[in-house]
Amino acid sequence: QLQLVDSGGGSVETGGSVTLSCEASGLTSPVYALAWFRRAPGKEREGVACTSNFDHYSWYADSVKGRFNISKDNTRDGYKPLVYLHMGSLKPEDSGVYYCASERSQVSCYYRDYSGGSDFGSWGQGLQVTVSS
Repeated sequence: QLQLVDSGGGSVETGGSVTLSCEASGLTSPVYALAWFRRAPGKEREGVACTSNFDHYSWYADSVKGRFNISKDNTRDGYKPLVYLHMGSLKPEDSGVYYCASERSQVSCYYRDYSGGSDFGSWGQGLQVTVSS
């Protein structure tokens, strides 16, 4: 049974940084794409960043470009991936619950749909990140 375990998060002041991590286990077929989404209070879940195990393309939402970086442990294969989200220059509007997500279909992050998250099949439990002003 697939499990995605998120870790990290917490409270930070404006301008600070936080790193989230997510590890998958129980996979019977390799994961192709790993992504982070977030849900702010009263808003829809939105994609933040995506990376693939099989190409070199990474996708970022416009609101986080230049501030966030998604990376993965390249010593891991697609059966037990470990992905990080390094978040810097944080703003209060970055606050919310952050979820990692994975998908086995072989579609590049470039072509995926990040509105709502229906393009991803497995999800972590979510981590609260609060940025205070």
